[in-house]
Amino acid sequence: MHKTITISALTLALAGCATTGGMAPAAQGLQTAFVLLGENGVPVARAITTDAVCPALEVDGRALAMQVRMPAETIAQRKTASKPEDSKPSAFPVLTCDAILPAGVRSVSVAGKALPVPVADVKKIVVIGDTGCRLKTADNYFQSCNDSDQWAFREMTVAAAAQKPDLVLHVGDYHYRENACPDGNPACSGSPWGYGWDTWKADFFDPATALLKAAPWVMVRGNHETCVRAGQGWWRFMDPRAVQAGRDCNLEQNDTQGDYSEPYAVPLGLPGAMQTQLIIFDSSKVGYKALPPQDAVFQRYTGQLQQATNLSKRTPWNFFVQHHPLLGFAVERSKSGDLTVFPGIVPLQDGLKTLHQEKLFPAQVQTTIAGHVHLFQAVTYKTGQAAQFISGNGGSSLDVPLTAAAIQGKTPMPGAEVDFFSNSNEVGYMVLERQSDFWLATAWTRKGKQLTRCEIRRDGTRCTAS
Repeated sequence: MHKTITISALTLALAGCATTGGMAPAAQGLQTAFVLLGENGVPVARAITTDAVCPALEVDGRALAMQVRMPAETIAQRKTASKPEDSKPSAFPVLTCDAILPAGVRSVSVAGKALPVPVADVKKIVVIGDTGCRLKTADNYFQSCNDSDQWAFREMTVAAAAQKPDLVLHVGDYHYRENACPDGNPACSGSPWGYGWDTWKADFFDPATALLKAAPWVMVRGNHETCVRAGQGWWRFMDPRAVQAGRDCNLEQNDTQGDYSEPYAVPLGLPGAMQTQLIIFDSSKVGYKALPPQDAVFQRYTGQLQQATNLSKRTPWNFFVQHHPLLGFAVERSKSGDLTVFPGIVPLQDGLKTLHQEKLFPAQVQTTIAGHVHLFQAVTYKTGQAAQFISGNGGSSLDVPLTAAAIQGKTPMPGAEVDFFSNSNEVGYMVLERQSDFWLATAWTRKGKQLTRCEIRRDGTRCTAS
């Protein structure tokens, strides 16, 4: 259920939805508005405004009150992933508002600005991930946020929007500007930093405008949206569900609640044998190292994996979506120049093995989609595991691509034998398109070059590299 709001909040919302002469008033402070799909595909209109009241929402020609999701406020500095001297309070001088949209909605506008509406039959999905501009003191890494070629997220979103998708899927890590740009560094000079609204606006909402206008979104949480990082903004702006008391990342003592959320399914409304779901899993807090079975975190994730696989029983087709790749390769270059190749996420692999052994998923889960590794990657297996797609090349600092020689004899999971492998560190996105009896996955660069083409079928995935 959506959250219950107070009478005062409702009064503010209704005031914001007043009309003059039958027309919605201009909302001078409206920063952005978009549509999210949540549990069971329920659509939510969300607006962010500097005005004191929620903007006017019109649905199929009739006014609908928006609820106050989060008030404007500045949150006291808390423990973060950075040193205290490299952190600051999170300022949110904006009101976040939302409203559940009715099924079958045909038109939606906020303050007179049209929003995309869900389609009954989703045939094309754009997949992006790891999109923000990295500013991180601990790594002495400061990406060129002021250079649209070095940080090409905006250009990528314009190219992806031209695909005219029915749905946009972001696989996590929206926010990267954690620390201040050093004095005298022209590449990022003047950039906002920290976890407040100004940084969210610069790192995601402004450059994502073209795609926010193109289609409704499904948003997946990444490790950059944990409570010690940008979790406050995640709950305020991105998660489709109602905010629960204590699940806002404002107080460190509540992080065990704020860092986890239950999996949910987004049905794509497809008929008959091609009926498909996205299974959305919050892996934001997981690590790479194995956990003992009695560990509380292992037990928590394993319980949620059971919930996720139970959801997959509803339809014959399922795409399991999380931020961390279960069956993909991660790579890191040392200072000496050597490449280290890491396997998939061991704690979640181990949790799934307790449910489905080495295949990890039931047969109705055809593929798993992730980000986190800053590459595009497609991996299929001779041993029957679901295909892995990684769409982590959305614009943030890119990883070193892997060669066939680098992964020779390696596997993301013991017992899983790689069949096809392709990867690229060119900024881009992936498109999933429904065909008559399979899904077509195509990876594109922002410049329009095709990287990889895969046919996702019930009996396996077949790929070709360009």
